[in-house]
Amino acid sequence: MNRRLALVILPLLLTVAGCTSGTADDDPAPRPAAAERPSPFRDCSTLSTVPTAASPGSATTAPATPGTTAPASPDSGTTARAAGGQALPELTLACFTGGTPVALRDVAGPAVINVWASWCPPCRKELPAFQRLSERAAGQIQVVGVNSRDSRSGAQSIGEDYGVRFPILIDQGEALQRELKRNAIPLTLFVDADGRIRHIDATGALDDARLAELVRQHLGLAVPA
Repeated sequence: MNRRLALVILPLLLTVAGCTSGTADDDPAPRPAAAERPSPFRDCSTLSTVPTAASPGSATTAPATPGTTAPASPDSGTTARAAGGQALPELTLACFTGGTPVALRDVAGPAVINVWASWCPPCRKELPAFQRLSERAAGQIQVVGVNSRDSRSGAQSIGEDYGVRFPILIDQGEALQRELKRNAIPLTLFVDADGRIRHIDATGALDDARLAELVRQHLGLAVPA
């Protein structure tokens, strides 16, 4: 009797474990370890290069809107915009592909910096829109990802599965979020040609149309949606 009961219960336990684990072990043919696969992301060597269409004297930032105010709390789910913008934090982050670490203030604007993690559903939802923005706005805007508190294998798998190719910096200690006094992700920074943060968005997953509108509104650049 006990043996029959075990034969009935064991498959049920295995089924439940498979539904909750969400790992690559569920696949019939697991992929090689992340360290054995080439990175899907571009390297970070061009991040300090000004986009070709952004000339030094061009007006790339939108003027401040009268009456614009900052949010009441960092994680209220609203957007923030400091009058005149604020400088990017003095942080140096590793590049996902290796090489020389990148000083965040050396990232040449205009730039859109997206903070994300593989375990964050809204992050996964919006990443393809950021990839399309990087393609449509090539030469106008740099799109940069900051992978926060994540595993390398998780980040790499998302890049492979979602076709994300833009450069990714690594922030395991959430240093950027702490500097910005923000806890929640996804988080998106719109940075002008002078390296000033013109807008911080924490409203959730952004789509193509919303991204294009935010770029137009805060960086003064027209990007097809």
